[in-house]
Amino acid sequence: MTVPEKPEKPEKPGKPGPGLDQQVEVQPAEVQPAEVQPTEVQPTVAQLAEGYAAKAGLHRSGNGNIDVLKSAGGIQGIAESILPGLVFLIAFTITRGLPLALISSLAVAAAFTAARLVQRKPLTQALAGVVGVGLSAWLANSTGKAEDFYVLGFFTNTAYILAMSVSIAVRWPFAGLLFGFIRNEGLEWRKHPARVKAYRIGTWVIVSVLALRLLVQVPLYFMGEAGLAGLATMRLLMGAPLYILGIWVAWLLTRPAPAPVDAEAK
Repeated sequence: MTVPEKPEKPEKPGKPGPGLDQQVEVQPAEVQPAEVQPTEVQPTVAQLAEGYAAKAGLHRSGNGNIDVLKSAGGIQGIAESILPGLVFLIAFTITRGLPLALISSLAVAAAFTAARLVQRKPLTQALAGVVGVGLSAWLANSTGKAEDFYVLGFFTNTAYILAMSVSIAVRWPFAGLLFGFIRNEGLEWRKHPARVKAYRIGTWVIVSVLALRLLVQVPLYFMGEAGLAGLATMRLLMGAPLYILGIWVAWLLTRPAPAPVDAEAK
């Protein structure tokens, strides 16, 4: 007795199933266009030099020259660099109390930072001042010697002297990197030996300013508390004022030679 075969289940109309001899057409998936990642543009050496000069605080005046006062931070910037040390000296001279003098100096530096916050000005210079005063205060408090409040500046000056001397040795004088973009020279000055020489001389001027600070102030430091007043006074006089003078002299010495006047043009 034969078992009747089950009738095949009819396929639903409109949805034919693939047979063995049928090729299945695979519809390609919709390819989403890959998100184009922006190519990271590497800054050129000239752009790096310009950025560094800007960070160093150099500013150009309307006539294309260097704005020395603005480059020194303006009146407020000069006050930020002078007053913490001056307040420290006055407070220590009057009270002979090192902790009070250190706290007073830190309070002045913090007040300048708060003032910049209120004025919505860049905080770089003020924060650098707070950090510098804080480290100096910590060092003086650790040793118990008031003169150590000024010792951090010796190491900073020495580091700058070494860095600028290396820049001269490798023919990338520091003054060229600072002044080149103000004069719209970029790095073209490196192609001209006379300009390289001029910027080397300008860099030596700045190095001389830093070295002069050490020559005058280090002996006063080793005099101990007896030389504190002289050390503090020299630190004030040889800070922003001497910096402005050194930058200005370097700027003048590195001026390009005037272009020769064509005789036929006369």
